[in-house]
Amino acid sequence: MKPELLAPAGNLKKLYLAFLYGADAVYLGGKDFSLRTFADNFTEEEMREGISFAHAHGKKVYVTANIFAKNRDEGALRAYFCFLQDCGADAVLISDPGALRLCKQAAPKLPIHISTQANTLNSQAAAFWREAGASRVVLARELSLEEIKEISRENPALELEAFVHGAMCISYSGRCYLSDYLDNRPANRGACVQACRRKYRVQSEGAEGWLDLSEDGKGTYLLNSKDLNMSAHLSELADAGVCSFKIEGRMKSEYYLATVVNAYRRMLDEGYSETLARELDCAARREFTVAYAFGENSQTVAYGNDRAGSCEYIANVLGWEHGRVKAEMRTRFYEGETLEVLSPGAAFLSQIAVTDMKDAQGNPCRDAKAVQGIYTFACSVPLAAGDILRRRHKDMRD
Repeated sequence: MKPELLAPAGNLKKLYLAFLYGADAVYLGGKDFSLRTFADNFTEEEMREGISFAHAHGKKVYVTANIFAKNRDEGALRAYFCFLQDCGADAVLISDPGALRLCKQAAPKLPIHISTQANTLNSQAAAFWREAGASRVVLARELSLEEIKEISRENPALELEAFVHGAMCISYSGRCYLSDYLDNRPANRGACVQACRRKYRVQSEGAEGWLDLSEDGKGTYLLNSKDLNMSAHLSELADAGVCSFKIEGRMKSEYYLATVVNAYRRMLDEGYSETLARELDCAARREFTVAYAFGENSQTVAYGNDRAGSCEYIANVLGWEHGRVKAEMRTRFYEGETLEVLSPGAAFLSQIAVTDMKDAQGNPCRDAKAVQGIYTFACSVPLAAGDILRRRHKDMRD
C-alpha cells in the first residue's frame, strides 16, 4: 500500500489547500493543548467543518493535543477529548502518558497516535505505547532507517509515522527549555519562540562591546538546525515500515505548503526526479539534511539564516474562462513578463505570458501593484481555482 502523505494545516484555508495539492491527511491544532500556539489554529466550529470536508473527500484529520499536561489541564483535556471523538477526528496526537490515560477514559473510541514529542527511539518504547492503546507512533527524528526497521519488525501491529520534510529542532524531539529561559515562553506547552534560530553574539570579559562568534567562517547561528529533506529516500522509508510521511510546517505560508505537498505527492505517484526535487528549492528554506537516516551525523547545523526560494509567490488563481485568468495579487507583477504555474493538475510548470491585463474595474493595466488586488489577463492554458502563479528567478532556471 502506498504510504499516506500527511500535511500540516495551520488554519482552515491551509487544510483545503493541502487536500487540493494531494495530501491524504492533515494534522492540526485547536486553540488549546497544541505545540504550535502561534499558528492560527482551529476553533471548534472550524474543526468540525474541516473534518466534515475531509471525510466527504475520503481524507483524514489528526488533531494535536501533545503538550506536556499539568494537573490543572485535566478537566479541559477531558472535555476536549470528548469533543474530538464527537466531531469525528480520525486520531488525536498525544505525548503525555497521563493524557493518554485520560483520553481512553473520556473518549474510548478516539484513536490515539503518539506524538514525536514523546521521543520514541526504540522497539520497547513503541511496544509500550501499543500496549497502552496507541494505534500509531510518530517516530523521533533522531532514528536511522535501520533502527526504524527494527522497531517495525518488533511491532508489526503498530503504524509508524515519520517526518520527511521541514524544520528540525536542535533538541531531542523538540524537548527544549531555551525558549522558557530566554523569553519565559514554555516550548513544551506550545509557546516556543524558536530562540535557536537567532543570531548570537558574546561579550568578552575585559573587552569593550560585543564580539561576533564564528564557526568555520560561516556565521553565528550555532543552534540553528538544517531542514529535513528525505525526498530521495521515500522508498527506503517505506521499506523500513513507515506508513505515513509527515511534512512539518503548521506555521509556514500557503505557498510553502502548496509547493512542498505538490512535490511529494508527485514523487509518490510518479517517482523521484531531479525536476521534482528542485521544486523543494522554490520556497524559502534552510540548508537540507537527511538528519540521522543513515547513522550519526554531525553536519546538521545551518550556520546561516533562511535561504530565499528560487521562485516568488506572485498570485492566487481564482478562476479561468474564455481564455482569461482571474488572479489575486500577492507580489507585484507586470504586463509582458512570464510567470510559471504551480498546480496539482496538468498545468504544472506551464509558462504564462502576461498580456492584455486589466484591473478589477476592467481598465487596461500594465502594473499589478494593488495589494491583493484582482487582475485578469489573457491565458491560453486552462487553469483552475487554487493554482498559483510564481516568478522563477532567471539565475535559478533549469
